[in-house]
Amino acid sequence: MNRVAQPILLVVTAGALLLAPFYLSAYGLTLLGRVLALSIAAIGICVVWGRGGILSLGQGLFFGLGGYSLAMHLKLAATPKGELPDFMVYNGVEALPWFWVPFVNGPFALAMVVILPTLAAAAVAWLMFRRRITGVYISIITQALVLAFVTWLNGSQGLTSGTNGITDFHTLLGIDLRGEHIARNLYWCTLMVLGAALLSTAWLLRTHFGTLLTAIRDNENRVRFLGYHPAAYKIAAFALGGLLSGLSGALYTLHLGTISPAMIGVTFSIELVIWVALGGRNSLLGAVGGLVLGQLAKDKISSAVPDAWLYLMGTLFVVVVLVLPQGVAGLLERRKPAAPRRKTLGEVSDVVSP
Repeated sequence: MNRVAQPILLVVTAGALLLAPFYLSAYGLTLLGRVLALSIAAIGICVVWGRGGILSLGQGLFFGLGGYSLAMHLKLAATPKGELPDFMVYNGVEALPWFWVPFVNGPFALAMVVILPTLAAAAVAWLMFRRRITGVYISIITQALVLAFVTWLNGSQGLTSGTNGITDFHTLLGIDLRGEHIARNLYWCTLMVLGAALLSTAWLLRTHFGTLLTAIRDNENRVRFLGYHPAAYKIAAFALGGLLSGLSGALYTLHLGTISPAMIGVTFSIELVIWVALGGRNSLLGAVGGLVLGQLAKDKISSAVPDAWLYLMGTLFVVVVLVLPQGVAGLLERRKPAAPRRKTLGEVSDVVSP
């Protein structure tokens, strides 16, 4: 794609997304809103995996923390004052659990949507990277963590509603979630958050931090030799991925009206990685585009031929690995006219020198 067509395509796409509530059906708008919410998590994966070289298969953990943080407040807001949520009553819980109590406060819950996933991601990254854990071991650890989280949720019926998840939301900060125009307003809110996440992340990756993160991915030992501490930058990137996943989980919960362990497990985490790989893990727009197209295709194909979907997704992943290792965005990049040569890792040392 040439340099003239690309900005035109971006403007047309942005305009089509902005005007979507005026030409899509109610179901189509809700579906697109959910997909755009998931795209925020894709941006995080692009930073962590594409730029940092850290393949995390546990983003569902941070997605779930953000989603459950908001869902707990929404459930308490829908429960009459002085009473317990219905699932707690059914399971014989006599008092509101201590970790539920702060979520009665709306601003606190909204803050936790961002703070809790970010702190959790930073803590996990600190434990891994201070010991210089790399490669497949990171994937195994993150996968095990999300599996442990889902197992706890499933086994805590009286505390988290278990496999049924948390649902039946009515209001958010006094706003009626069943109002006539709520779907349209929520869609636009999601679109604005996605746009802000794209622009701010793109800016960050163009700074000194982004340059160092790419250098660490390509040759961590060389960066360490230059006097930097790669672990600090990897922790920061992982924490950013957690923050974006938490935001994604909260918005997705609002669009869907529920959250459950089945939505955040290992399969979900791997699926996110597949769509980012398909679009292009080194490109923010490619990662978002891959997830949007993949999720929309999933909705259509799994509705028509449910048994074929998992086989098709597996086939797509194999094709991407063997034929398009840089995704669709990488294929389009190769077709561009030759651009000025980018600095090699050896030359980067002049840029990132302390």
